[in-house]
Amino acid sequence: MKKLSLLVALIGACTLISTAQAQTPQNPIVIKFSHVVATDTPKGKAAEFFKKLAEERTQGRVKVEVYANSALYKDKEEMEALQLGAVQMLAPSLAKFGPLGVKEFEVFDVPYILEDYTALHKVTTGPAGAKLLALLEPKGILGLGYWDNGFKVMSANRPIKKPEDMKGLKVRIQSSKVLDAQMRALKALPQVMAFSEVYQALQTGVVDGTENPPSNMYTQKMHEVQKYATVTNHGYLGYAVIVNKKFWEGLPPDIRGILEQAMKESTEYNNEIAKKDNDDAVEAIRASGRTEIYMPTDAERKAWIAALKPVHNEVASRIGKQVLDDFYKATER
Repeated sequence: MKKLSLLVALIGACTLISTAQAQTPQNPIVIKFSHVVATDTPKGKAAEFFKKLAEERTQGRVKVEVYANSALYKDKEEMEALQLGAVQMLAPSLAKFGPLGVKEFEVFDVPYILEDYTALHKVTTGPAGAKLLALLEPKGILGLGYWDNGFKVMSANRPIKKPEDMKGLKVRIQSSKVLDAQMRALKALPQVMAFSEVYQALQTGVVDGTENPPSNMYTQKMHEVQKYATVTNHGYLGYAVIVNKKFWEGLPPDIRGILEQAMKESTEYNNEIAKKDNDDAVEAIRASGRTEIYMPTDAERKAWIAALKPVHNEVASRIGKQVLDDFYKATER
């Protein structure tokens, strides 16, 4: 790890120096944009859309290199690489900021805190969302916006229609204390694991199930190794697009302005396609015949909500009661 940190630091220093010097298509400013999902997910498509806009509108003065599917860094490595300057842009899931020391972002992991996309966007486009992004600046990170993925389904190799059906299942989660508490409330056994390792873990039985938006489940082919999925919509998975603060503030003002507008449009594009991609993924999974899709009844949905309600109070001291209240207020809960 020390060798990695030293190498990353050296690369980052060179990158920051070259940024100040690069001004022409022959010697462009390079933005390495790393993420861990497939190119054909909402985030993957939006990253490519940002690349297109950035390169076209700067007339080649900026080159965006997109590295999908953990090609450059895995979950645990990418944040350190960004802080040290080896990459300039990431779009990590919101759960990734807890291990960084900004545990307030784990509010997005609280089960059933966001009822739907309307409630979600009241948060991400309003003061509550902006307040969270501001917490990243002391870490050398700037938040440029929130990108949706979608609401999550539960999957396993046995039917999981009711909360009690989760009992004893080893379920992959991201590194989030809230997600850990969520699974324990269901008497499941949470297993923290890098996203790139999940398919093999499901295939070999290292874990029994997972929670993911349908687009992730489908594009990562998890439906090939999961027999059942229940559309619980119990939690939200989204991303914050972030950049190295020193790099971003060191850009020529005209270029930074162009990139900010490109990011605004890419955010709108991502959030327009995310819901449709997830709806389409549910139908594609169903059509594959590999995974049985189950839609809970109203009574069953209420049972899931009741089973997970205690998690709100359990994690309040970790996230901060004010953060929870900001979300409740923003969504008119």
